[in-house]
Amino acid sequence: MIKITPQSKDFAQWYLDVVKEADLADYSKVKGCMIIKPYGYAIWEFIQAELNSRIKKADVQNVYFPLFIPESLLNREKEHLEGFAPECAVVTHGGGKKLAEPLIVRPTSETIMYDTFSDWIHSYRDLPLKINQWANVVRWEMRTRPFLRTTEFLWQEGHTVHATSEDAAVEVDRALNMYKDFDRDFLSLPVLTGKKSRKETFAGALYTLTTEALAKDGKAIQAGTSHHLGQTFAKSFNVTFQDQNSVVQHAWQTSWGLSTRIIGTVIVCHGDEKGLVLPPKIAPHQVVLVPIFKTDEEKTRIFDELNGIKEALEALNIRVHFDERDTVTPGYKFNEWEVKGVPIRIDLGPRDLEKSEVTVTRRDGDKFNLPIGDLEQEIPYILDKIQENLLEKATLFLKENTREASSLEEMVKILDEKGGFIKVPWAGTDEEEKKIQDETKATIRIIDPEKSTEKLKCFFTGRETDTLVYFARAY
Repeated sequence: MIKITPQSKDFAQWYLDVVKEADLADYSKVKGCMIIKPYGYAIWEFIQAELNSRIKKADVQNVYFPLFIPESLLNREKEHLEGFAPECAVVTHGGGKKLAEPLIVRPTSETIMYDTFSDWIHSYRDLPLKINQWANVVRWEMRTRPFLRTTEFLWQEGHTVHATSEDAAVEVDRALNMYKDFDRDFLSLPVLTGKKSRKETFAGALYTLTTEALAKDGKAIQAGTSHHLGQTFAKSFNVTFQDQNSVVQHAWQTSWGLSTRIIGTVIVCHGDEKGLVLPPKIAPHQVVLVPIFKTDEEKTRIFDELNGIKEALEALNIRVHFDERDTVTPGYKFNEWEVKGVPIRIDLGPRDLEKSEVTVTRRDGDKFNLPIGDLEQEIPYILDKIQENLLEKATLFLKENTREASSLEEMVKILDEKGGFIKVPWAGTDEEEKKIQDETKATIRIIDPEKSTEKLKCFFTGRETDTLVYFARAY
């Protein structure tokens, strides 16, 4: 049988066990890189398809830019380069010769895109420009973990250009709400949303908005980000336009993105002691059919019935897998599909067939019998209920693990004993935030968009404030 380390014993090892035993990914010969296996990539394809649809509904068009970025382009935006320089992979030779100019392997695409934008944009009539790219990215991470943090990963990166700061701000909010709704509706993930602190803001941006989920080990995980870039990059790359009064203006820009880290987020937020738990909307197999038989006659009758069930459910656009293997036992199959997080398992044996019913096992806990004739009506309903139930469970977990603290000592005690988000009044500086991080390994995950209705004392400095923030230890 497949064995998974208990979460309570070693959450980090549990995570690695699930990635391996659920057949999501494998290690590469390149340190820090992963091979996304078919089952894991299928999850990414469902995520990509849904998010791509939402992106296009916002009148954003897909493009593709080169993987390699001339070093000179990054040097034109010093703040951006300083933010990414330690993580950059640099190509110095090609075709057996030293390159005239080093090439940076894409850590993100602002610089190469915006240099091109200066050629594409001339007039206010060219705005807004809204594009998105599905691509791979390389950041030379020192400590890696499949999906959660890898040297190479897959993502989408949206980039938009606007005539005013206000228009850009609207786009930043739109992208954030898209991620929030996507997380909730498609992944059953409740998230906190808000602005990052200055210290945690994307290099070169005016401000960064983020969605933050909470893993079952009490650590926060950044699920998606949206950045107001101001005119920083426009000035560096001469992205200008002639306005309606024939005055040349620098444009205002945004960028926003979500990566394969979201698969890791689903694992750590929904997974349990038995393995992976998949929301039905992203499950490669929403239903698995398992036959139970001893004789050839039983096999024939049961296979005929299950093939009929498969055909009927597939006609309802339900993704069904019929596990016909005769090399492993039904018990092994039960364990395997449980580890892989399949939302519904349907078992059919000789006794079930006599009663014209099947045994239905929900991955989120329930097991019961259903008449075969009711499956077409009941299975779509059950899938919807599983999706809802996972959201309800995750929402309750988030609520129960969001606490308040009145001092640094109290915050540390909560983090050490329980983890989660700690909501506190804040009036600190960047340096004071860095001091807290050094001492506790906790960072400000979001600044609460809602101000306090009364003046409070900062939990760290004692200074008066109406600002509330959420601290947490994070991936």
